[in-house]
Parts: sequence; structure tokens; C-alpha cells
Amino acid sequence: MPVKQPQPGDLEPIEKASRDEIAAVQLERLKATLRNAYENVPHYRKKFDEAGVHPEDLQTLADLAKFPFTTKHDLRDNYPFGMFAVPREKIARVHASSGTTGKPTVVGYTLKDIDTWANLVARSIRAAGGRPGDMVHVAYGYGLFTGGLGAHYGAERAGCTVVPMSGGQTEKQIQLIQDFKPDIIMVTPSYALVIAEEFIKQGLDPAACSLKVGIFGAEPWGEGMRAEIERKLGIDAMDIYGLSEVMGPGVASECIESKDGPVIWEDHFYPEIIDPSTGEVLPDGSEGELVFTSLSKEAMPIIRYRTRDLTRLLAPTSRSFRRMGKITGRSDDMLIIRGVNVFPTQIEEQILREPRLSGNYQLVVTRSGLLDELEVRCELQLPQSGILSPGEIQGIAKTLQHQIKTLIGVSSKVTVLEFGQIPRTQVGKAKRVIDERQQRG
Repeated sequence: MPVKQPQPGDLEPIEKASRDEIAAVQLERLKATLRNAYENVPHYRKKFDEAGVHPEDLQTLADLAKFPFTTKHDLRDNYPFGMFAVPREKIARVHASSGTTGKPTVVGYTLKDIDTWANLVARSIRAAGGRPGDMVHVAYGYGLFTGGLGAHYGAERAGCTVVPMSGGQTEKQIQLIQDFKPDIIMVTPSYALVIAEEFIKQGLDPAACSLKVGIFGAEPWGEGMRAEIERKLGIDAMDIYGLSEVMGPGVASECIESKDGPVIWEDHFYPEIIDPSTGEVLPDGSEGELVFTSLSKEAMPIIRYRTRDLTRLLAPTSRSFRRMGKITGRSDDMLIIRGVNVFPTQIEEQILREPRLSGNYQLVVTRSGLLDELEVRCELQLPQSGILSPGEIQGIAKTLQHQIKTLIGVSSKVTVLEFGQIPRTQVGKAKRVIDERQQRG
């Protein structure tokens, strides 16, 4: 489908800068960030001292590898405000993770941080083809989750009209999209499919709605999901990346001219790829764990934060900054089934090769004796529900089972359900994995 081409003057000078110019900005900001962390955050002073490093030891960007990593455990150990570099009274806003696996990770922002965040999300919206005057329907959840307010402030900064819908109330989502005719939607990819399904339930063609661009993030999704969303909604599906510990949405975002992976806004975030096992920094193009160091955050500088996201750093294309490859999974989301490493997105790609299946699925892992068992639950598309014969459905299951075994290397049981049998997530991230091995100890 046609895409909007950026107009002259849309790009900031730094987006067109040389690598030497970008590196100079990064080095200056990195030195200031390390000093801020060391002087104002007891955790970092202790970690740096234990590692035998000092901010003055950073003379080149490569010297960052001498400094210790930061993990989610560090944030939880310093709950709630121990990672802040400014007095609590200087904090303008606090966000936090859901805390479903323990204490939430708390992040703080000064007014300047919020201003920077809004600018970067606005930059992301412009990269996705958004322009002043466009209407943006925000269906990310609002509240402690960074998605809703991050998208909201950024869309306003970009000069757009914001519809702060939040998640849920899917029928009302459709009504407002039909009545307000927004140009852009910002939402999780899994909920975008739920919205498309609701259009069809109401007898409407989702591809005929006003939406031209979707900016999707908060959960891993692959090229198969992109194709499914674009086919159903008739839009350009763009990938935005962020995490609350680093800032929120807008750490990286795709450009509509190329749609070849999120561009990292390297003037504010310094990326590294490391070997998840050894911590060794890997060269660009190598797959490993993504690590970020903030370059401009006041309230809560983050040094070498291990995101657990697995990806690669790629050469610049549409901007002067490097890109991220699609997130293949998270090191802590990886399933080991009978010795085989399996990521949910790998299964997703195989499911979406079959046009009669929707993008909704669940992976159920159990243990029978000493052996792990994987069940892949997927479901038929809405228009085909009730039309296919039992033999055809069985054929779909057998083909998918064969593809998973051949291409991923793991045996599975495939269950093809009628449309609507897999629970939808209307707010937050889709729950793709049910690991009953953990539940049973």
C-alpha cells in the first residue's frame, strides 16, 4: 500500500548527522551521565567502586564495557526510589511496571525528562509518517504503564489531535474510530487484531476505516503479525520500541520509508549487544541481548541496563542512527522444550503462514513424567468459523505440527479451535505462554 513520504525539513539535524558527529554527542552525554549516576545514586557509586571503575575512566565509547551492568533485580532491590539521582521533590512523575513477578520496578522523571520523552515519541510519530493535524487514537493503557501517557504526550508534541481512549471497551473503540476518523492508532499488536475482529463482528470492513498507520509496541511481534495486521486493517504497521526502565515508548521506532526495523534514537540512548551468557560486547550484526545506557535522563540515569530482549544492531538506512532487528524473543521468555530453545514469536510466524488461522494463540507447556510436552492452541479466522470441515481443520493442525517440528525442531500437539476460544487481552500485553511446569514446581 502507498506510504506517506516525509517532507523536506521534517528531519532534525541529528537524524542526518555523520557517525562522527553522533559519536561526539554520545561521548559527551555519556560522560555526564556516568558522573550523575556516580555522584547522586549510592547504588551506582557502590557498583562502580566494587568494579574498580570511575566515570573519569571513560575516554572512548568502547570504555563503557568496563562498567557494570544494571538489571531489573537492582531496581527492585532499591525499591521504591533508591535509583533516583535527584531528590524526590524534584520528581515530576512516577511510573512503574505491573509487578506481577515481584515488586514493581519504579521509574521517575523530572520535567525535563518528560519534555525529552515527548520529543522522542513525537520524533517516532513523524518517522512513522504522522504529521501535525493528524488524529491519533491512543489505545495503550493509561496509568502506571508508560504506554498511554508516553504516546499521548508525544502525539501532542507532534502537533496531532489525541483521542485518549486507553485499552478495553472494544465496541466503543470501533464507534470512535468510525465517528472520529483518526489517521493513526497506537496500541499493542495483539489488541490491534482484537479491534479488527470487532469491526468484522459488527459487519464492517476494518480495511475501509480511516486509519492509515498503526504504531505498535509493548510486546514482541514478527513479520507475520505485521502482514496480518496490515491485511486486516489496511494500514502501514510500524514497530515502536521502549521499556519503562530506559524511558518508555520511543527509545526506537521504525521509519515508514523503509519499515526495516526500529531506528534507535542514539543521541539519547547508547545501545550495546552482548553475549547473554558471558556479558561480552558483540560486534554490530551479531545476535545477542540488547543493553541500553541512557544519555540524557536526569531523574534516573540507567547504566548498561540488560533488557533481556534478543536482537541485532543493524546499519543505518533511513536515518543516520543504527537500527534494531526485530526482537526474536526475551532471554527470560525462552522456553526449553526437551532441550530445544523455543521463542513464542517463532511459533507465531508458523501460525500466521496459514491464512485460515488468526494471530491469537497460546503455548501450553506441561510435563509428563520426565518429558516436557508442548501444546500449541490456535484458532480459525472469524470469517471461516463454522465453515471448514473437521477433515480440513485436522489438515491445518497436521501441517502446522509438521512445520513446527521441521523449522523449529520441537514436537508439539496442535489444537485448532473455533474463533474466539482463546482469551483476548484488552489492556496490557497478551499472555502467550502458560507454563504449567512452574505451577507444579
